[in-house]
Amino acid sequence: MTRRPLRVGNASGFYGDRFGAVREMLTGGPLDVLTGDYLAELTMLILGRDRLKNPDLGYAKTFLRQLEENLALAHERGVRIVANAGGLNPAGLAEALRELAAKLGVPVSVAHVEGDDLMPFSEGALTANAYLGGAGITACLRAGADVVVTGRVTDAALVSGSAAWWFDWAPDAYDRLAGAVVAGHVLECGTQATGGNYAFFTRHDVRTPGFPLAEIAEDGSSVVTKHPGTGGVITVGTVTAQLLYETQGVRYLGPDVTARLDTVRLAPAGPDRVEISGVLGEAPPDTLKVGVTRIGGWRNEVVFVLTGLDVDAKADLVKAQLAQALSGVATVTWTLARTDHPDPDTEETASALLRLVVRDPSPDRVGRGLTAAAIELALGSYPGFHVTAPPGPAQPYGVFTSSLVPATTVPHVAVLPDTTRHPIPPVPIPPVPTPPVPAPPAFEARGSGRGAPEGARGAAPVPGTGLAAATTRAPLGALCGARSGDKGGDANIGVWAESDAAWQWLRATLTVDALTTLLPETSGLPVARHELPHLRALNFTVAGILGAGVASGHRFDPQAKALGEWLRARHLDIPTHLLSSDPAPEGTRP
Repeated sequence: MTRRPLRVGNASGFYGDRFGAVREMLTGGPLDVLTGDYLAELTMLILGRDRLKNPDLGYAKTFLRQLEENLALAHERGVRIVANAGGLNPAGLAEALRELAAKLGVPVSVAHVEGDDLMPFSEGALTANAYLGGAGITACLRAGADVVVTGRVTDAALVSGSAAWWFDWAPDAYDRLAGAVVAGHVLECGTQATGGNYAFFTRHDVRTPGFPLAEIAEDGSSVVTKHPGTGGVITVGTVTAQLLYETQGVRYLGPDVTARLDTVRLAPAGPDRVEISGVLGEAPPDTLKVGVTRIGGWRNEVVFVLTGLDVDAKADLVKAQLAQALSGVATVTWTLARTDHPDPDTEETASALLRLVVRDPSPDRVGRGLTAAAIELALGSYPGFHVTAPPGPAQPYGVFTSSLVPATTVPHVAVLPDTTRHPIPPVPIPPVPTPPVPAPPAFEARGSGRGAPEGARGAAPVPGTGLAAATTRAPLGALCGARSGDKGGDANIGVWAESDAAWQWLRATLTVDALTTLLPETSGLPVARHELPHLRALNFTVAGILGAGVASGHRFDPQAKALGEWLRARHLDIPTHLLSSDPAPEGTRP
């Protein structure tokens, strides 16, 4: 007997997301499961520092306050809650939830998933957590849990684990699990699926986007939608953007299944409804990713405001005046942002920003003594000297790294509502080699210089026709969307087109060499390019651009959130007929 689709929603994309989203999702329409993603690489560092201060902490306290307001409502409506808010202490959060339920008089059962915490892991590690799959969540729900909290599971596991419970899928139902993982990846970042952070945001009212939900069918296909009357929009374009977010190759590796992103097909299914189908799954790897955070040292920064004429000379003077004070510092980074304009009509638009960032193992070398040396220049440096903030003390910064461990060495355990400890065995890996993903024709050739940004303005080849077309110098974003994000020290940039003709041009033009020319900060770094033709998309991974990860503050944009928007702002020669044609209705697929 076929069971009806599972309605699973999301109410959090990060620790600090909209507090009222839990109530919005519970009152906005019917749900079976409500999920919340509270963990990220930076969050694990924050929770690690919390745990140093108090071993009873280490979980997302916001989640507990949200359920204080909404636990009775969820119970009344029969909605199960599944969240990774347990962070470094899922057992502690589960116990706090039981105490809360007793205080509120709400008869709910609470379970949790643990085993991801691998501390002590290595010298200097603050946290070390394996990315578990959804099987522990499935076991907890099967045992009757109303609320399930986990530590570090993959973000998509909140959804795929719930779907496996709802449909009673076997561990080797790879295609179905892969479909649920893809739906989970779309939901995991909340309003990014409903028009938030969307390249074409001006087409829609996205002032207060609602949170997404998915109707997952027994075969693993799904429809992504949102509650009626909520803000934002769901289109093939917004779903495409989220599918490309923080992914790498065409294989989306997970502890339960490997989802083939090159098989994903999207289609409109009505207003604010997008169907996801065709997803193929393969066996998961026999290893688990482990995210490790460390305190990397101490950092400080000063931002000098350079106003008016001779900006470069003013910057050179400051650098020379501070050279001696900086001579013993481990890492010194100067960045000049030319935010000034010629003939400016406001003082702010007459000004550029010179940013000094210092890092060192010792807080003394980058503390108030160093920032005070910068302030001492106030009356003896460039004309108009001022800074954006007073001198401050050094602050610790974190470093994120990842490694792999055999899945058999991680004690994945579901602690059921009656406190029974239920070990989750590793997913059996069939002794069949993973088939290779076939490369499209001339894939390697497109990694050379073909389609370089400074092509002839008068004509450009029209792919597949042998004909030339007139071109216009324009930003890439006039034709294509993009979304980018971080994975440790690496970044990804997903770029998609909205019509077949634009996709053929994008595929031929945006080579690795073209990308590194358009984004000089990527030059010299390892860059990989992957094609997702069903999505009319390219996905680039740029290794090492973020240094030691977001917590180290390596770049102006430490999480690469705007790297895709920078790419869209770069100009190149685009066939004029592509710019003049109307876009497809929000990325419809043939």
